[in-house]
Amino acid sequence: MPAKKINCYDAIVIGAGAAGLMFALTAGGRGKKILLLERNKKPGAKILISGGGRCNFTNQDVDSAAYISENPHFAKSALSRYTPWDFMDMLARGGLTWHEKTLGQLFCDQGAKAVLKVLLDECAAVGVVLQVEADVTGISYVGGKYILKGTSDAVADKLVIASGGLSIPQMGATDFGYRVARQFGLKIIEPRPALVPLVFDRDTVEQMKALAGVSADSRVSVVGNNTAPVFRENLLFTHRGLSGPAILQISSYWQSGGAVSIDILPDQPSVVAWLRQQRTDNAKASVASVLSKQLPARLADQIANGWPGNMASLSNTAVDQLAARLSNWTLDPTGTEGFKKAEVTRGGVSTAELSSKTMESKKSPGLYFIGECVDVTGWLGGYNFQWAWASGHAAGIAI
Repeated sequence: MPAKKINCYDAIVIGAGAAGLMFALTAGGRGKKILLLERNKKPGAKILISGGGRCNFTNQDVDSAAYISENPHFAKSALSRYTPWDFMDMLARGGLTWHEKTLGQLFCDQGAKAVLKVLLDECAAVGVVLQVEADVTGISYVGGKYILKGTSDAVADKLVIASGGLSIPQMGATDFGYRVARQFGLKIIEPRPALVPLVFDRDTVEQMKALAGVSADSRVSVVGNNTAPVFRENLLFTHRGLSGPAILQISSYWQSGGAVSIDILPDQPSVVAWLRQQRTDNAKASVASVLSKQLPARLADQIANGWPGNMASLSNTAVDQLAARLSNWTLDPTGTEGFKKAEVTRGGVSTAELSSKTMESKKSPGLYFIGECVDVTGWLGGYNFQWAWASGHAAGIAI
């Protein structure tokens, strides 16, 4: 039996998601021979589901402050050298257009499939070799070369890990990148779900079950964490707890045992003053009817259960208590929906192990980590895609 052929490349990248594709087209465009391996049947799975298939591909207001990492400065270099405008230029060359939905979030008018096609076309144009359903069963480093065993044995001067985090395992997410990092002696910041719905104890869920499906504009914060941002977006009541953009955002900062504070009248500078004015102006109106002018009816009814009379019946103490419920509703989550429902993974390969300029391992020459497997986690709204584009580009121009 003839020996199995071993192909040689300048670089092998494992994971054909956003970061892997960007690395491949960038390095390939510089004349490098690139092998891009994907264990799923098709590349770009997360790209295709982003924004409900419309692909929130970046945010025009990207700033390093919108990223969580043990080193808050790590992402600055890559983000400054590949901006949202650079990615938009590539989409424009592919004939695509986009629009801003809200808070700087940019969505492709032609949808996620069109974004993925642009990336794949760019890779094909520079000769990137893409293999799907490609399993890697072993990696070794011998004589300055990375040797891969698996579906296709291959050798390369550089190895790039773009295999993502643990979020959405039903789409093929695994701990592959972390295992490779540990194999080569790199530290891992404990991965945990981020941008994920919060769940509550049985009694709280029972109290809120009538609100399932209700959405409300809100301001959400983590109790006792003055360094975490306050997010102003919609929240959504679910059958298990809370979701919606504001909750997904704050979940990345919430830690087990902590509480969250919800302000469901974020446009009222003083809820106490507003309630006292309502007590004067609408004395005979029920509390529920007054609240329903500002809140969804079901939410107004739920809150008013504690104050069943009319506005005139509210004492100053009752007004203060109702105001606290409206502007500082404190809840204690018991956990999250986990990686199954998390949009991204917080934590990953420690940034202390990598060059912020090139994404190369400081311990293992020629070994790079990019995208979600690195301890850099963005806010909801296109920030994580921009990190994928930027980190992939940084490694792509470095090899």
